[in-house]
Amino acid sequence: VQLQASGGGLVQAGGSLRLSCAASGRIFEINAMGWYRQSPGNQRELVAQVSSDDSADYADSVKGRFTISKDKAKNTAYLQMDMLKPEDTAVYYCHARILTLRPSSDKMDVDENDYWGQGTQVTVSS
Repeated sequence: VQLQASGGGLVQAGGSLRLSCAASGRIFEINAMGWYRQSPGNQRELVAQVSSDDSADYADSVKGRFTISKDKAKNTAYLQMDMLKPEDTAVYYCHARILTLRPSSDKMDVDENDYWGQGTQVTVSS
């Protein structure tokens, strides 16, 4: 399983960016997809996550500005970031919790693992 992230870049405060994260490989089911971010000197924090039932969670700092969505057929999640602020500057990491099937004796076992994509830089200038 691999996660391929795209998007990000440099934008002025108040601007918008969109991140994409596509999962590929021997996927049985995706339980959740989302983004974390990390800025220098800070811990990695959850930005937004969408679950298999389409419920979404957001960090308080991005509520009302960021919107997460997904295309289940494409195993892809999107993060639309509007009204960006300088404090949104960070490396954004795509994350997914994915179920895969593993042969075991005469049956298939289901494994659940966390996967990470490469980080993508988001820089918001004031």
